[in-house]
Amino acid sequence: MAKGKSNLPTMVTSDKLLSDLVGIIESRKQAMCRQVNSDVVLTFWEVGKRVNEEILKKERAEYGKQITVTVSQQLQKLYGNSFEHSNLTRMSKFAREFADVKTVSAIAQQLSWSHILSLLPLKSVEAKLYYAEEAAKHSLGVRDLRHLIARKGYERRDIANLALSNRSGVPFNVFKDPYLLDALGLKENFLEADLEKAIVIELEKFILEFGEGFCFIARQKRIIFEGKDYYIDLLLFNRDLRRLVAVELKLGEFKMEYKGQMEGYLRLLNRLERKAGEEQPIGIILCTSANRGEIELLEMDKAGIAVSEYWTKLPPKEQFEHKLQEIMAEVRERLDRRKLQGRVESFKQLQHFIEPKPNDYPDED
Repeated sequence: MAKGKSNLPTMVTSDKLLSDLVGIIESRKQAMCRQVNSDVVLTFWEVGKRVNEEILKKERAEYGKQITVTVSQQLQKLYGNSFEHSNLTRMSKFAREFADVKTVSAIAQQLSWSHILSLLPLKSVEAKLYYAEEAAKHSLGVRDLRHLIARKGYERRDIANLALSNRSGVPFNVFKDPYLLDALGLKENFLEADLEKAIVIELEKFILEFGEGFCFIARQKRIIFEGKDYYIDLLLFNRDLRRLVAVELKLGEFKMEYKGQMEGYLRLLNRLERKAGEEQPIGIILCTSANRGEIELLEMDKAGIAVSEYWTKLPPKEQFEHKLQEIMAEVRERLDRRKLQGRVESFKQLQHFIEPKPNDYPDED
């Protein structure tokens, strides 16, 4: 027998066995990575929380700056650059803005510290939680999360929500305003038919932009009623809401007559297409521009109809952010006006009951 050679017979490993072993190893590697990421996030949160507690004891901003500088220098000597001053400041901010340990534990199971660093610059805790949930739900990498944040999905949903009244027939957190349809690759001077065709071709991208739970049912959905044909541009279904969603695509500005058209479609869907166990259908009208004053006047949300703009080109970052801020300011101003008008109307009704009328008291001799 030649030296160094094994006397065991050579065996050919089956593809099934090798595939199973690779699967076991890879799944364990992923589990270990997730556990390490989780421990890192929780460690940084606990460090930030403890630093915050120390700063609160002294109640002095100057002390807070001094203590983070001093502690970061000491921790760097022990554990390296992960605890440099800028990162320690981020840990402190993370613990301050995510105060609930249960929320942090859930986030830590899905997101890395790099994900957290992408969330921290956002202004509101609500926005941070929204993007954290989206990243966890769809297993987004850091790059994809940053892309999602850059497209301002939370802010656009917030704009759509603020346009709804307390008696709205449109549920909250369903639609956005505006919708970004830049992924459809439409060229200048496109027609409605071009838009519909592009949506069907790039259906996955369109549904992703629309949001969680939406499913495509039909393009140019035909409904026959009393011998007449009616066509809805797009018909979707939302699994979470268990509702049919009619989508009308319009070129140019919103027009008041669109409301009557959509109301008719929703009545037809409710009578002829709605199945047992489903909620009443709702609709959305997508226009290239929308006069929000007209939409508010028509109280379309009470009829279960939303109106949103759609943009086929994504503006440069600064222009995009500025435009959204303008829209948000306008919508908030209209909301404040509605609240004020509601208080005035309530006061008038109250006065009607409490002001004495001429016949309230008998004539006194």
